[in-house]
Amino acid sequence: MAKPYYEFFCPVKVIAGHAALEHIPFELATLGAKKAFIITDKGVRANKLLEPIEAAFGSTDTVIGYIFDDVPPDSSLQTVRRAAELYREHGCDAIIAIGGGSVIDTSKATNILVSEGGDDLLKYSGAHNLPKPLKPFFVIPTTSGTGSEATMVAVVSDTEKNVKMAFASNYLMPHAAILDPRMTLTLPAHLTAMTGMDALTHCVEAYTCLAANPISDAYASAGIKKISEHLFQVIENPNDAQGRLELAQASTMAGIAFSNSMVGLVHSLGHALGAVAHLPHGLCMNLFLPYVLEYNKDVNGPKIADLLLPLAGADIYAQTPANQRADKAISTILAMRDRLFSMTKLPRTLRETGKISEAQLDEVAEKALNDGSIIYNPKEASLADLKAILKKAW
Repeated sequence: MAKPYYEFFCPVKVIAGHAALEHIPFELATLGAKKAFIITDKGVRANKLLEPIEAAFGSTDTVIGYIFDDVPPDSSLQTVRRAAELYREHGCDAIIAIGGGSVIDTSKATNILVSEGGDDLLKYSGAHNLPKPLKPFFVIPTTSGTGSEATMVAVVSDTEKNVKMAFASNYLMPHAAILDPRMTLTLPAHLTAMTGMDALTHCVEAYTCLAANPISDAYASAGIKKISEHLFQVIENPNDAQGRLELAQASTMAGIAFSNSMVGLVHSLGHALGAVAHLPHGLCMNLFLPYVLEYNKDVNGPKIADLLLPLAGADIYAQTPANQRADKAISTILAMRDRLFSMTKLPRTLRETGKISEAQLDEVAEKALNDGSIIYNPKEASLADLKAILKKAW
């Protein structure tokens, strides 16, 4: 489908490499910041991941004003309000998020409160409800999966009402994403696998969904190549610093791609399954990716066929007849999942998760039908179609 018009936007500065952390104080100073507020979680702190960052501030005028490490696995309004309160109490003027998706979402939401004042987040929820730029904000991801360091979206749970609130604004994008392999070296094998498949799904959906454009395509296909070349290597050799850096870059590329081209049905089903069975997002992506590609193939087979090159390499691409490349791309992803299952026990089917019953699949299908990502899927899906995909994934 030729699109006569698209927009592409990514104002996030990427600072990447084996000594990227040491650049943080200088980068903060260029934004006029003197006192950074670090938001992280207990796990990051226990793994001593803050040590190189604290050392980087040792000989500079910029200081760490406070370290808030109370972020739960699912961020909440209460957490955000508490963080904002402490930021103000300690007179900070910038935020550094160090962690995975929940920490980054918490930090984005905290930045809304400390920049806008007050403690009512609700009035900024939804899309484009922030009137002006926020405080200097850096993200240091400790997983290579969400891509949240390059997106304008944050999701925070309202635990009292039991709903997830979404925020979207260009102003939520960090000023910089710092990618340093030291931050993911301690990531266990099953999380490396899960977050790798999360990033892969972001790339694949960004490339194959309706709002794909030439620039997002370039980021998405480059991200797929990095993941397929380095994911297994890193799981076999967790201390492979270069491989870790490649995966971190792939995750950021995926974030840049999908925040400009959107995602599709894998995400609709994944969001719905996450809500019903409380399973991690990356695991949900891994479950549905090949089955959704199979479903979409008769509408966008040529785009799926393109994926074979970054997924399997030039030799296999060249040896595969053009009319078989889409099927070969899907079977390559199925083989990747089998290999990850044998290495890390990352579930490939709903049954293997042990967390959901067949009786709950109708509820998952209904929730997925109402999920926003479904709009960008290349092929329309009815409730019956969704149930059929869930049956295949069972």
